[in-house]
Amino acid sequence: MSLADSLKSLNEFDINDLDVNNAGIWPAPIKFIVVLIIFGLIAGGGYWFFIKDQYAQLERVERTEQELRKTYEEKAYQVANLEVFKAQMAEMEETFGALVRQLPSETEVPGLLEDITNTALGSGLALQEVKLQPEQRRDFYSELPINIRVSGSYHELASFVSSVASLPRIVTLHDLTIKPTGGDADRLDMQVLARTYRYRAGE
Repeated sequence: MSLADSLKSLNEFDINDLDVNNAGIWPAPIKFIVVLIIFGLIAGGGYWFFIKDQYAQLERVERTEQELRKTYEEKAYQVANLEVFKAQMAEMEETFGALVRQLPSETEVPGLLEDITNTALGSGLALQEVKLQPEQRRDFYSELPINIRVSGSYHELASFVSSVASLPRIVTLHDLTIKPTGGDADRLDMQVLARTYRYRAGE
């Protein structure tokens, strides 16, 4: 059948005349269109039910690959710098040990109070109070608050604060209050909360 005859039969064809049981006598263009539709349905169904899931799985695998690659690079970096990390850890342990040695033990607290007293007297201050407050426990250390009240000149107070900061044990000063005494304008009263720290090893 020529192309002209096929087009003519297609123009004369009525879709209501389609009979599935007589598909063999359908015009060639109709057969071709039906085959295209069936092929498209099969291809679309195959993509929807099979290929789409494969793409989703491929995306998951690619994400997992990126995560594993990142983890590998991090671990490879750590392995490559293991000696550096060990050296840093040893340095940190040594620094930590040095700081711990600066914290007074329970038996050294009376000596620390005596040092603070001697520092105040050595700075020319009149010592009114050095009183240890209840211990305050933290994660791995304890704070030991000490109330201190002294009086003297501005330069004597400054010398005392500087000397306390230079003690071999760690002592920090907080809530410092200075006010003039009633009698002498050059003399000042100072109240300060000193804190020292005790390492709680194995408690």
